[in-house]
Amino acid sequence: MKMTSGVPQGSILGPLLFNIYMLPLAQIMENNEICYHSYADDTQINITISPGDYNPIHTLSRCIGQINDWMCQNFLQLNKDKTEIIVFGSKEERLKVSAQLQSVMLKTTDQVRNLGVIMDSDMNFSSHIKTVTKLAYYHLKNISRIRGLMSRQDLEKLVHAFIFSRLDYCNGVLTGLPKNSIRQLQLIQNAAAQVLTRTKKVDHITPVLRSLHWLPVYQRIDFKVLLLVYKALNGFGPKYISDLLPRYDPSRPLRSSGTGLLSVPRVRGKHGEAAFSYYAPHIWNKLPENCRSAPTL
Repeated sequence: MKMTSGVPQGSILGPLLFNIYMLPLAQIMENNEICYHSYADDTQINITISPGDYNPIHTLSRCIGQINDWMCQNFLQLNKDKTEIIVFGSKEERLKVSAQLQSVMLKTTDQVRNLGVIMDSDMNFSSHIKTVTKLAYYHLKNISRIRGLMSRQDLEKLVHAFIFSRLDYCNGVLTGLPKNSIRQLQLIQNAAAQVLTRTKKVDHITPVLRSLHWLPVYQRIDFKVLLLVYKALNGFGPKYISDLLPRYDPSRPLRSSGTGLLSVPRVRGKHGEAAFSYYAPHIWNKLPENCRSAPTL
């Protein structure tokens, strides 16, 4: 049977053939000079809009139209229910941009789910933290019901599988959040430690976490960021991450030359300090030199 479109499912070559099949889609976005990221069949388009300049919106509208035409020609259908547009920036600018998007029949939303992470226009991740908290407490309640039937070793496996898998998933995006937001996640970890060790709520939790060798939530976030930096600097991370981590190269010879330091950009405000391009080099440079130059993890 001769096939002119589609990819066979369940085959070893399926993922490779799918990437080849989707190459024209990438070409459309590149022709429109639009940045994009693809993960399997999930594609994200990113545009930067300067105040008062709305030409990129018309470019985006044209690009989406071309994508829709290409999909129709290749017997595919654009899922409008999963095609969402979110605008980041100040509230005033978001309203202006949203109005321009609606003028070209593109509707915006206040929050989207990005590979399991709920992102909102204010970038405070309140909805994401609320969802993680709700799911974690649900599973922790079920674990506490059966802890008398299991050994501590097996119980700890359940805690890591159902609780920490949610606390640690994409937690690098939580850098720079207020302490009150991180505290909600810390309370989950504290409750998990109490269930595992049968510690009373009135007891001090810090020694318990230390005995379990569990880093506090804010340190787990920093650890994830540092791990990503290490991988990017040693060729194990994506290029768009390594491009954000320029090496510190002083104009004249200094003691700090060749010590694995990164250049920290100048930023303004709390949002600038929370950006990966600032936060990652900032905490990386605080590491001892032997850690920055370690050959392996």
